[in-house]
Amino acid sequence: MKKFVALLIALVMMMACASALAEKVGVSMPTQDLQRWVQDGENMQKELEENGYEVILTYAANNVAQQIADLENMITNGCDVLVIASIDGSSLGEVLAKAKENNIMVVAYDRLLMDTPDVDFYATFDNYKVGVIQASYIVEKFDLENTDKTFRMEVFAGSPDDNNARFFYAGAMDILQKYIDEGKLVVPSGQTDFETCAILGWGTPDAQTRMDNLLTAFYSDGSFPDLVLSPNDSLAMGIANAVEAAGCPLESFPVITGQDCDKANMKNILAGKQSMSVFKDTRTLAAQVVEMVNEYLLGEEVTVNDTSTYNNNVKDVPSFLCDPVFADINNYEELLIESGYYTPEDLQ
Repeated sequence: MKKFVALLIALVMMMACASALAEKVGVSMPTQDLQRWVQDGENMQKELEENGYEVILTYAANNVAQQIADLENMITNGCDVLVIASIDGSSLGEVLAKAKENNIMVVAYDRLLMDTPDVDFYATFDNYKVGVIQASYIVEKFDLENTDKTFRMEVFAGSPDDNNARFFYAGAMDILQKYIDEGKLVVPSGQTDFETCAILGWGTPDAQTRMDNLLTAFYSDGSFPDLVLSPNDSLAMGIANAVEAAGCPLESFPVITGQDCDKANMKNILAGKQSMSVFKDTRTLAAQVVEMVNEYLLGEEVTVNDTSTYNNNVKDVPSFLCDPVFADINNYEELLIESGYYTPEDLQ
């Protein structure tokens, strides 16, 4: 009996030591208000814990001061790696410097950390390609290469404090500008520059208000645009809400683009109120970040596939870019249901 007790005590002590020695990874997400960040955080935590890491996961409620406090707490608690999806990519310089002083690896997650030397790697999707996919969908939908018709378009852009927003915008406008110049796409409002079209904070209500104003000012005859370029689903939801509230019949709904394949937006796609959404499978991105964390903590070279695209005003940040695709009414079942990302009930 004494031997059994001694063996049990030893086993408990070994488990305690192993727990104490387990590397810690801090994961800082910007908010729980958007479905995609909740999924990102949950996927990241699951993947990391399955690989034996202790995980501190926080959501900062879109409050920069809270995100800084969260990161300071992670540093104090001995995290070896910080994975950060920032609220404002330029606001974390001091806390990132503190992380560097403590030899903590910093991975910018899907949003580049700006104006700091203290970010080691960037993991994201090819954000320029997101815009290209959205614009290419529009080109194909309206057969812009072959048609002589003219279509009315309005342009929305993402939050100016999110570096990705400019990549989305550039990718799309680099494709669509040709058709604007040719007169196949006409923007009645004349608003196409990034600053005018940007929605600070990616807010659905703000996108709805801007769309309301565009319809009032430039479509007072009761007509509607043929298409609206929206960089993500939260803006697409506001745009669709405004169009619906203005009395647009479903059969005349504009083509509206999006990104993230949020449940509510996929329901809108099934209902004919949104046309497509770029799918950035967070499981893929989480798996890639876990691989980068593993390589770093094992002392191996961290895998990247881009070393020149993403400059944060201080340096070119070594990056790994995953490939996005898009979902629409024709392929959503294969892409989202059969892959296990959603259940059929999720979209009912």
